[in-house]
Formats: sequence, structure tokens, C-alpha cells
Amino acid sequence: MLKKAKAELAYFNGQSHNFKVLVITNLIYSMVLPVIDIFVAAYVMRSSNDPSKVVVYQLTIYTGIPLTFLVNGWLLNKFPIKVLYSFGMILSGVSMAIMMSLKTLDITGIGIAGLVMGMSFGFYWANRDFLALSITTDENRNYYYGLETFFYTIIAVIIPFMIGWFIELSALDGDAKFAYKVVTAIVFVITIAASFICFKGRFVNPSGKKFIYFNFDPYWYKLLFLAVLKGLVQGFLVTAPAMLIMLLVGKEGALGTAQSIGAVFAAILMYIIGRKTKPEHRIYVFAAGLILFTVAALINGILYNATGVLLFMLFLLLAKPLLDLAYFPIQFSVIDLLSKKEKRSEFAYILNHEAGLYLGRLTGAGTFLILAYFFSNEIALRYAIIIVAVLQLSSYWVAKDIISKGKEMKNEL
Repeated sequence: MLKKAKAELAYFNGQSHNFKVLVITNLIYSMVLPVIDIFVAAYVMRSSNDPSKVVVYQLTIYTGIPLTFLVNGWLLNKFPIKVLYSFGMILSGVSMAIMMSLKTLDITGIGIAGLVMGMSFGFYWANRDFLALSITTDENRNYYYGLETFFYTIIAVIIPFMIGWFIELSALDGDAKFAYKVVTAIVFVITIAASFICFKGRFVNPSGKKFIYFNFDPYWYKLLFLAVLKGLVQGFLVTAPAMLIMLLVGKEGALGTAQSIGAVFAAILMYIIGRKTKPEHRIYVFAAGLILFTVAALINGILYNATGVLLFMLFLLLAKPLLDLAYFPIQFSVIDLLSKKEKRSEFAYILNHEAGLYLGRLTGAGTFLILAYFFSNEIALRYAIIIVAVLQLSSYWVAKDIISKGKEMKNEL
């Protein structure tokens, strides 16, 4: 076992300097992600007991992301990419501080906090995606995302459990809001540490000054359609667990415990898949993720009780990393091909790709709000997830077509 661990460490040390810096930076920042993804939504839910406000918060986040992608493209002509990347990480703490400072959680306050968090995500993901694209090749991207997913999932065992019970035990003394403020302060410290590591990288900004295009090769629109389908479920993957557990299971302690179920197994599995699979295996990994997410949605919709929610979380712990592990390398392989064919900066495609995700996010969140408004929150939580999960199943055939077409283009180039 020790010999195997040393071999894996040696393999990691054999990667480039920037590869290792980016992985370590993201490893540190990943300690913040469960807080942002789960407990901010839980805070809104605890304070308002209104699932619609959680979705509104998510919509404002998703509105801030593409706007910041645009601003980031312009700023890349003036600032080093690691400055913008670090700024995005620190801004997540600022958003949480705004949320904690609100005396009452009205739509305006939630919207402002959501927009700032969207800006944080925009700076973070725009630069993270470009750096991941530029420092990896098609051959080692499965490993890169398998390694990241391994760390993320392990952290998903520890952080939600610790923070969830810290908040719940603080709530017994009637001071849950103070606990959230403590968590916010810790988030600031972690983001500063991640930024410090990031500055050790020798990262290069995207080439070229122009990032906005409106006409692309027909091949690109296949990926945009895949992005729309991916965006359909992203809002639910972030907010649905918090809303369901707060409504059907319990409080933040139960939320943290549920997030930890099965995570160790999932982490080891993702590392093995990332380490051992090759580009030709991505479609099978993607299909497994789609099936698991659909099963999770069906279980939640049919049972709609504490048992159903915990099973939903268990399947989600496997489905989400499988989807990401396959999706990002597929996306990057398309960008590799088209940036050479059309002679454009890779960031132009990363920026345009965000538009597809945004359209999907709006559609998915809109489905929830329509069902909640015309029927009830219960109907929305039970059936909106099933609707988008079934729709996303078509991603398999879209991704299969993209991979097949990519092989043809690669031979032509």
C-alpha cells in the first residue's frame, strides 16, 4: 500500500511545475467550495424558509458569472491571470460577508450577495478553465480531473460534517448567525492562502486581444448544445441538496453528515478512473454519470422523504464527479482543435461556452420557479429535478457525436 502511494506521488511530481501549483491552489480553495455550494443556500433557507429565495439567489449568481467572464476577458489584457484568479477566490468571502451583514433577507439583499458571488465564480472559473486547458494535454486531462475530484470529494467528507455540526450546535445556544460569521472569517483565511500558492505559478495570459466572436465552426455549436444540457442541472446540483435536507431531514448537522455519506468511496473511485482511463473511455464515464443522476432524481421524486433525500445525496456524490471528469476533457479537446483551425485564442471559446451554460441554468432554474409559483414548492422539488435529469440524458448522444467528429477533425489537422 505504501509502495503504491509512493508511486502515485512520484507520478504527480513528474508533472510540470504549473500543473502542480494549479492542483495545490485548487486543493486549498476546494475547502471553501462546500461552504459556498451548500451552507450559503442553507443560511438563506434557515433565515427565510422559502425555497424560491434560494433559487433567486442562485439565479443572480448565474447572472453574475457570464458578465464577469466578459469583464475578465478585457482585464486579461491589463493584468496577470494569477491576479484575476486570486481576486475571484477572495471575492467569494466578500459575498458571504455581505450576506451575513443583511438584517433581513429580502430579494434585493439576496440579489446583491448573489451577484457578487457570481462575480467571484466568474473570475475563478474563467481563469481556472483557461489555466487547466493550457497546462494539460488531451492525454493527461483525465488524470488532472481525477486527481482534483479525489481531493474535492475527500474534503466533501470533512468540511460539511465539521461546519454542519458547528452551526447546529451553535444554534442550540440561539447563535447560529454568529456561527455563520465565524465560517465566513475562515473562508477569508483559506482564500488568501490559496491566492498565495497561486502566485508561485509561472502562468501565461491567453494570447491575442480579441475574445468575443459571434460566428464559429459548426462543430462548436454541438458543444454549446452540450453546455446547455449541462447547465440545466447545475442549479439543482448546488441548491437542491440544501433545500431538501433542510425541509425533509433536519438541520445543518444532518446536512453535513449526509454530504459525507459514501464520499470516501467516491473519492478513491474517481482517482482510479482518472488515473487509468484514456480519452476513448470518456463517453462511458459520462454515460455512467448521467444514469446515476437520473436514478437519484427518480428516487427523490418517488419517495420524497428523509430516506429518499439521503439516497439522492449518495447517488449525487458519484454522479457529479463522473460528469465533470468526462465533460471538461471533452470540452477542452474541442477547444484544442478549433483554436488551431480557426486561429483564435482558447479563451474566446471558454467565454462563449459560458453563454451555453447560462442558457441552460436559466432554463433549469426557471422550470423550478414556474412549478413552485403555479403549483407548490413540493411539486417543484419533486419533479423539476426529474424533468431536467431526463432531458440531460440526451447529452449522451450529443457527447458521442462530438467525440466522433473530433477524431475526424484531428486526422484532418
